[in-house]
Amino acid sequence: MPTLEVKIPSMGESITSGVLAKWHVRDGDFVKKDQPLFELETDKITTEGTAEAAGRIALKAAAGSEVKIGQLVATIDTGYRIPDTGKAAAPPAAESGKAPQAEIPASPAVRRIASETGVDPAKVAGTGKGGRVTKGDMLAAAPAASDTGKRIPETGKIEPAAAPPPSASPETIRSPVSDLQNVAGPAAPARSTRRKLTPLRQRLAQRLVLAQREAAMLTTFNEVDMSAVRDLRAKYQEAFTKKYGVKLGFMSFFVKAVVHALQEVPAVNAQLDGDTVVENHYYDIGVAVSTDRGLMVPVLRDCDRASFADIEQQLATAAQKAREGKMTLADLEGGVFTITNGGVFGSLLSTPILNAPQCAILGMHAIQDRPVAVNGQVVIRPMMYLALSYDHRIVDGREAVTFLVKVKQAIEASTLPQLGL
Repeated sequence: MPTLEVKIPSMGESITSGVLAKWHVRDGDFVKKDQPLFELETDKITTEGTAEAAGRIALKAAAGSEVKIGQLVATIDTGYRIPDTGKAAAPPAAESGKAPQAEIPASPAVRRIASETGVDPAKVAGTGKGGRVTKGDMLAAAPAASDTGKRIPETGKIEPAAAPPPSASPETIRSPVSDLQNVAGPAAPARSTRRKLTPLRQRLAQRLVLAQREAAMLTTFNEVDMSAVRDLRAKYQEAFTKKYGVKLGFMSFFVKAVVHALQEVPAVNAQLDGDTVVENHYYDIGVAVSTDRGLMVPVLRDCDRASFADIEQQLATAAQKAREGKMTLADLEGGVFTITNGGVFGSLLSTPILNAPQCAILGMHAIQDRPVAVNGQVVIRPMMYLALSYDHRIVDGREAVTFLVKVKQAIEASTLPQLGL
């Protein structure tokens, strides 16, 4: 019998194990080639395993168990074929030696029980002569009395279930009020539940605690007037969407502004490796994405050379892959700077935590109409607070503040590259 082994695939040298979070099939199911079989959660990504061939699957590991890379979790019998579920044709008389039988009509008692219970006689195995369905067969196949509150007597008629005999003791007789007082209410919900952290959540927790413990993290704040960006989006949104098939969002403006600021203040485009400062000369920007499985930071590549359309398309693809659990290690590695937008959830101000080994992260927040002074006049403008958290071990306060001011200036003055329209 040809058998194919299903093993946990390799996903990079840094990943040695994971949790078999979910099976998409049941033991004994027939699976098709390339059909998703299981969902694997590791400390970095969540991925799916697929069938390399069609056949009947036998599961060898339980959902929720920890598995090693290369471990056998199922086998597929590739020689198995789905049996024909259609009704087999009656054999010819010459081959079977028997004349084909005509369909046996149901008796009046069987038809009556069928109409009263909803049981289809054609779906009941008959024990009578010649395979005839009897009254007893129908009664056995009828719904249980406990489900309907009724019982089916031998006559085939439906009668109410017998009431319990009255109590002989007058002390047991209760009034309706006492009955109401003694009726048990719905079960109270559990006061708490316990669940184990997923590998992804455990890894995220470790990284965040490590960043706070090891880095000399400091945060500087500023605010930015979003009027120019808002007006640009309103002016070009329709043409941009029509030409590129994606909407023009706020994030692409901030990605471009961050690249501009990194070029102006290269000290922020660095990371610490032991006692060595590693200066980066490329601009791969990570954008934090919230998913049901936890926070993920897909990386947008070569943002200095990418157009607004390129960035928006990369963002759309990354967000979809993150939420569908299809991120790969290549999608998450190599970022030099991270942007996180708590404003989509309504956050007005926060201090983002570093995404190690990067030395800085920009936090965007909610846009609010606020009164501000412009040229000596109080006007209402759409304002956003910005927060830059940085590692003070390698970035001085002057450089951090200057970086944030460059981001602010790029957004407010619209000194960003053309939209490609």
